[in-house]
Formats: sequence, C-alpha cells, structure tokens
Amino acid sequence: MADLLALDFMRQALVAALLAGLAAPLVGTFLVQRRMSLIGDGMGHVALAGVAVGILTGTQPVLTALVAAVAAGVAIELIRASGRTSGDVALAVMFYGGIALGVVLIARSSAGSPANLTAYLFGAILTTSSGDLVVLATLAVVVLVTTLVLRPRFFAVANDEEYARSAGMPVMAYNLVLAVLTAVTVVVSMRVVGLLLISALMIVPNATAQLVARSFAASVRWAVLVGVLSSVGGVLISYEAETPSGGTIVLVTIAVFLLVSAAAAVRRRVRRAAHAHAERHDHEHGRDCGHPALEHGDHLDYLHDGHRHAAHEGHYDEHGERAEVERR
Repeated sequence: MADLLALDFMRQALVAALLAGLAAPLVGTFLVQRRMSLIGDGMGHVALAGVAVGILTGTQPVLTALVAAVAAGVAIELIRASGRTSGDVALAVMFYGGIALGVVLIARSSAGSPANLTAYLFGAILTTSSGDLVVLATLAVVVLVTTLVLRPRFFAVANDEEYARSAGMPVMAYNLVLAVLTAVTVVVSMRVVGLLLISALMIVPNATAQLVARSFAASVRWAVLVGVLSSVGGVLISYEAETPSGGTIVLVTIAVFLLVSAAAAVRRRVRRAAHAHAERHDHEHGRDCGHPALEHGDHLDYLHDGHRHAAHEGHYDEHGERAEVERR
C-alpha cells in the first residue's frame, strides 16, 4: 500500500475515487426516494456533449461538461413539472440526443479519438491530473455541504411532494437545486467511473443500504460508506488486475450489493426458523410465575424447561436453549 501511495497518479486517483464515493451515493439517496434513478444516466449522456464542446474548442472539458449537465438537469426538471410530457420522455430525449451530439462533435475534433471517447464514457481515473483534481474537489465540497445542509428539506420534498407544497415549502426550488447537484455529481464522477456507469455509483450503494438500515439517516450513512469502500477498493483492484477502473468500481459495488442481499436473506430465514418454534401452553409467564426472567433486547425472556420463552401475539416464541443462557 505504501508503494502505491508513493506514486503521484495513484494518490490522485484514490482522492478522486474518495470524492466520487462520497458525493454520488449522497445525492443518489434523494433520486431513489423520488424514483428518478436513471436521471444520472440522462445527464451523463448530455455531459458527453459538453465534453465534446470542450475538446472541440480547446477549453476545459470538465467545465463545459458541467454547463451541459446543469442545463440538462434544469430542463428535465422544468419539463417534468410542467406536465406537458412525462419525465421519462424528457429523459429519453436528453439520453439519446446528448450522446449522439457528443459522438459527432468529438469525431469532428482533431483531438477526437476512440481512446479519448472511451476515457469519458467508461472512466480513466489513472489519468486524472492535479488540475482535474482541484476542480473535482471543489465541486465535491459544494455537493457535500449543500446536501448536508438541505438534507431535511430534500427528504421532505422527495418523500411527499404534495404535502411539502401544501406546507409552504418551495418545492420547485429544491427540485432544481437537487437537479444541479446531480449534474455536479455526474461531472465529479466522470473521470472515476465514466458517464455511462455513473448511475451505478449513485443508486447501487443506496440499494445496499436499504437492506441493512432501519432509518433514513442510517441509510444515508451506509450508502456513503459502501460508495467510498467500493470506489477506493475498485481503484486498488483495477491497478493490481490491470482492468478499467470504472468497470471495476461498478463490479465491486454490485458484488457488495449481492453479498449483503445474500446475508439479509439468510438472516430472514434464521428469524423465520426461530418463529417456527413458537408454542402455546397453559402457563402464563409473569413477574411471579416462578421462572427466571432474562433481559433480551427490548423485552423479557422466561427460562422454562431449558428454553427461553418470550410472549409474542398470543403465543410464546422459543428464543434459545439453556446452553445459550449459560454462555451469556
């Protein structure tokens, strides 16, 4: 690990991965709440047109991509709110028009090449320069600070837009701010996972978090943790395995989701098996029933005939054998 950190490009790549791993799941939390998981894909395709404009004009592609993505996000939100056409149709127009324009413009550029296009579509984190890192860090800080400050308001709007509007909240303003933050996140993650894969880093960590978290706040924390670990871990794996960083990061993120899903399924089976031992008997446990009472989470278990019994909806669940009690 120390040898990797001695390399300038690896340090820059790991910092870029950390920034993307923090920002993408944080913004993606509210996109999942609003059932707009694919908006990152739409903005990513339009951002490619911005990249092409930057290459064609000789300006900074990150900045032109940011302008294009922000414009797309605002346009999608305004069209969705107007009710003239569905958000899905607007997203599809941005999707195909953006990537088509990007491909055409890059082909017209003297600097355009298949390798250049691939770097933006699928990520090229190991080529991140110090200048890129400064821009990405600035944008990531804006996303993190704004999201943390407005998190309660974003949650209220995403959870029930009509109620938020009736409560006097400026729903349109918050939706536009979230659209801009999504656009900024797309650009922050562009060099890390690529414009075609950005939605995976926004959505999959949140899907993983929902399997283990019991509250919205906990879900946000878990999503960010999964995003950071997947991004940084994916960069390290891609360096050792000599694989594309963007695809590797996404595969690591999906692998974490599958592992957590399997663990959650096993946990549910274990709980169902525990309830399969539920029994009914004439004896009613209580303060003076003569059986030892043991604290178990938020309730009491009673030791009876070598078993731990807990009252549950008119019957008693078996929560363990005497040996387990003695070990405790």
